[in-house]
Amino acid sequence: MMLSPFSRPLYVMLKPVGAHCNLTCDYCYYLDKQGLYPQPGRHFMSEQLLEEFIRQYIGAQTTDEVLFTWHGGEALLRPLSFYQRAVELQHKHAGGKLISNCLQTNGTLLTEEWARFLHDERWLVGVSIDGPQAFHDHYRRDALGRPSWERVLRGIDLLNRHAVEWNAMAVVNNLNGDHPADFYHFFRDELCCRYLQFTPIVERLADGSPAPFNVGPGQWGRFLCGVFDEWLRCDDVGRMFVQIFDATLSNWMGLVPGVCTMAHSCGHAAVMEWNGDVYSCDHFVFPEHRLGNILETPLAELMYGERQTRFGRMKSEGLSDDCRRCPWLFACHGECPKNRILAGGRNYLCEGYRMFFHHVAPWMDEMKKNLSADN
Repeated sequence: MMLSPFSRPLYVMLKPVGAHCNLTCDYCYYLDKQGLYPQPGRHFMSEQLLEEFIRQYIGAQTTDEVLFTWHGGEALLRPLSFYQRAVELQHKHAGGKLISNCLQTNGTLLTEEWARFLHDERWLVGVSIDGPQAFHDHYRRDALGRPSWERVLRGIDLLNRHAVEWNAMAVVNNLNGDHPADFYHFFRDELCCRYLQFTPIVERLADGSPAPFNVGPGQWGRFLCGVFDEWLRCDDVGRMFVQIFDATLSNWMGLVPGVCTMAHSCGHAAVMEWNGDVYSCDHFVFPEHRLGNILETPLAELMYGERQTRFGRMKSEGLSDDCRRCPWLFACHGECPKNRILAGGRNYLCEGYRMFFHHVAPWMDEMKKNLSADN
């Protein structure tokens, strides 16, 4: 079979503990994925499968740099020894390629030993924290109903004391979405965070209606505009990096943004579950989007094959008529297909994005002009 390599690296988000987590956040989109695998006990990846994935993943790359992304559930439910072994296997199979690692965690299970490892191995850590305590603890609790914010803060303190590079990954929901300035200054001033990523919550209930904890479409726009205004007012351009601002500027300049939701097409970032099953995307872990299993079909064939290529095209080919006519299409490319839940395939967040792009357009135009002149 002829394969058509992508023009940029492929990414497979690894789920070494499947959907298992020590928290039960109200809005979590992944907890119910445990139902895909009814086997009793915990769904933990074996060391044999770990090595097979590492070997295939490195071999499938078309560039000299390879990024491993460890995700959950809660990835730290696997012991440190599992990740120490992963590093050994990466060295074994690197073949001269530069290996990097990124770990996503809720931060509650971090220890001194973990922090030393993350520092020494130069892993980038993404920590889920939804802002000040009242916002965070409302939805992010454990199975016993206990809040998690103080435990997350202890974890972040460990990362800071051990000089581990980390970024904040915060969901924006119906509560914190009304407080952009407080939200921004919590990360900027209290956590001294310099890398900030937002995930707007867009989920549906069993009857298909929007979930009550969703950020509202207009609320999302006002939130982004408010954070952007604080970012400018504090003169944080070049000092505080907000992912969606960087991605918007990239699209303004006709470059490839650093986040798939704002890119022209999907398909370069898949997910592998604890047993080797590969799905098209972390937000499309459903039976109909299962590509196969790496123990039966090589990862390269799954990722470069026709099914995943077709999935990648779905983003642009499935745009609504409103999207195709929108003057801001170049800035978001219809955003994430999972959020196209309104009539006619319209994106739930469209109103907010239009508001945001209109608000930042003068600044983006000026930045584009200045950067183009520098080049």
